[in-house]
Amino acid sequence: MKLVADLHTHSIASGHAYSTIKEIARAASEKGLQMVAITDHGPSMPGASHAYHFGNLHVLPRKIHGIEVLKGIEANIIDYQGNIDLPSYYYERLDIILAGFHAVCYPGGTVEQNTRAMIKAMENPHIDVIVHPGNPEFPINAREVMEASIKYNTPIEINNSSLTVSRIGSCENCQNIARLARELGAKVVIGSDAHIDEDVGKFDRSLEIVKEAGLTEKDVINSSLESINKHFINKGRKRFLELSTRP
Repeated sequence: MKLVADLHTHSIASGHAYSTIKEIARAASEKGLQMVAITDHGPSMPGASHAYHFGNLHVLPRKIHGIEVLKGIEANIIDYQGNIDLPSYYYERLDIILAGFHAVCYPGGTVEQNTRAMIKAMENPHIDVIVHPGNPEFPINAREVMEASIKYNTPIEINNSSLTVSRIGSCENCQNIARLARELGAKVVIGSDAHIDEDVGKFDRSLEIVKEAGLTEKDVINSSLESINKHFINKGRKRFLELSTRP
């Protein structure tokens, strides 16, 4: 399976990542990708940028090094009601909003509390993808989450970093999520979660899990630009809606 986009990457604006946006775009080009999303951590992450940073992303060109650049955020789910750390004022200014749990931003809880928080985040129509749900630090009821993913058209991510250098112990959970996606007919996104340019477009372990579960290109949103565009149009993303109405 060949993927055309990396929808989860971090620049130096995240505070603990080590490449610039131009370096990320160059790496995406060298990896043969067509699109990359810059999704730096939300403001409640230590060292991350102020919300104003995300409001000013409109200054970025649409293409850098020939790669289409999506202007986004990896927002933090901050409570059991699924709220995120980005004021709603900024939602329409971004091309993509990811959301997930991080220990320094979310209190953690029981399986029921974590599941409820994740599903409540999915109910927010402005959230496009739930990231690294396989993190064992925040156990969830995976079946309930995957059923909600379908209901709210908010896919979950199979996160390559979780299977290599971070969130140790995620593999079994990710395998279960991928199998449930196959069983229930849910779409997924595969993301590198790169914090340095050389990891952009690195999907190897995630692709192994997806293949083992029996998922194919039609099940993975970032396997084609057509699939990506369709997803974001269905989510009501302004940029993609504008593209869809051009003659």
